[in-house]
Amino acid sequence: MPGVLLSTLNAKYIHSAFGLRYLLANMGELRPRTRILEFDLKQRPIDIVETLLESDPEIVGLGVYIWNVLQTTEVVATLKRLRPDILVVLGGPEVSYETEGQAIVELADHVITGEADLTFPGLCERLLAGERPGSKVIAAPTPDLADIRLPYELYEDDDVAHRVIYVEASRGCPFSCEFCLSSLEIPVRQFCIEAFLDSMERLLERGVTQFKFVDRTFNLNLKISRRILDFFLERMRPGLFVHFEMIPDRLPDGLREIIAKFPPGALQFEVGIQTFNSEVAGLISRRQAYDRLEDNFHYLRAETGVHIHADLIVGLPGESLESFGRGFDRLVDLDPQEIQVGILKRLRGTPIVRHDLEWEMVYNPSPPYEILQNKLLSFAELQRMRTFARYWDLVGNSGNFTETTPLLWRGEPSPFSAFLKFSDWLFAETGARHGIALTRLMTLLHRYLTAEAGVASADAANALWNDCLGAGRKDIPPFLRELLPDREPPPRSAMHAAGPKRQSRHAASKRPGA
Repeated sequence: MPGVLLSTLNAKYIHSAFGLRYLLANMGELRPRTRILEFDLKQRPIDIVETLLESDPEIVGLGVYIWNVLQTTEVVATLKRLRPDILVVLGGPEVSYETEGQAIVELADHVITGEADLTFPGLCERLLAGERPGSKVIAAPTPDLADIRLPYELYEDDDVAHRVIYVEASRGCPFSCEFCLSSLEIPVRQFCIEAFLDSMERLLERGVTQFKFVDRTFNLNLKISRRILDFFLERMRPGLFVHFEMIPDRLPDGLREIIAKFPPGALQFEVGIQTFNSEVAGLISRRQAYDRLEDNFHYLRAETGVHIHADLIVGLPGESLESFGRGFDRLVDLDPQEIQVGILKRLRGTPIVRHDLEWEMVYNPSPPYEILQNKLLSFAELQRMRTFARYWDLVGNSGNFTETTPLLWRGEPSPFSAFLKFSDWLFAETGARHGIALTRLMTLLHRYLTAEAGVASADAANALWNDCLGAGRKDIPPFLRELLPDREPPPRSAMHAAGPKRQSRHAASKRPGA
């Protein structure tokens, strides 16, 4: 039986606990006595406790994140009531800052703040030897990455077959954006590139085809970026997919040249723009050159097959609804495949709190700590934008409506204003942000386009029909067949061959819980 259990609640089963694998890889002599047990948010805390107790551990280490802190608190509370002798050690970003007063911290025996790769094994050795540290909260010194054993061998065959495989070539971020925890991780540190690429080679040999880099600034070190891209390009095969987070205004010719050689769909770039308002960017200490950013977007869309996932944030201090709308329109014009509309979160430890008084920032006290209102955006307006963000994901990002979506603003000067009008209408019609069946959504889109947006019925129906074909749907909704009786659906075999619209790898490659 293991002396140490490493566990966490992933947001979804498809996600894998990267941090736990680092801990296990670095347990040293305790590694044979250590085991990983992963759960997800669909599982009940009491059932999770039951599974943990079956192993009769002496120590349980739990990874705590913004998306699982409430459920993990219940797990710890139940575990300590049943087995107060089991030592509970917490780690992760949610308990690395502002620990005082957190219910889960009060329940636990110890908390390690920061990067615990090397500190956790040392703590376990002391605890198993009967030695208790004098402090509950233990600040881990920033480890030298050369001292950390890489964890990639610990991905199991089931992970390779069914889960996102997370990797990293570096840690830290050189920027100081006040809404982001990565701004606290300075300086950027690189893993040994030779050892890292050796590990990637072994993953490829095991059949891994989808790699999700969690580096926050992949294209910061251009020499390293090029080596990694060259590595994957030389081993390109059908189905290989690599996801990177990129600095949007840094794409020199050396990187452009190699990026252009990848086949369509093999690379995804997650590009955090967050705001196009330079004054707002200044308020939150975000540095980016918008002219270079736009030039890079134009190049990527015109000359490469990169799938671009771009982020904007609603609720930043100093950003009105009108300002956000202008930024959204500007981003639509740059034509990324996906635009993620996020609501500002007040993450523990981030300096965004310095704006609370001046900009009257009011946040939800419960995870994920989203902004409720501020000086420029009322609660009602932010609720409206939450609905907008949800519907944009259903319509604009899903890949189900690539031809239909632009009809919502055809002839209108502002895609944002036009889609916001549609969002208001759809919510009034359904009263729901979730659970809208695809066929019903298609029906509602046709009704809105023809009755509210002035689009001819045949144009709307043809766009929806083409989207069905492009998405590889197995059937055409009856209302479209009635509207377009002369159109023949393709044979079922052709439908199956039509490939997914928004491939699951794109949807799953977003950072868990984000």
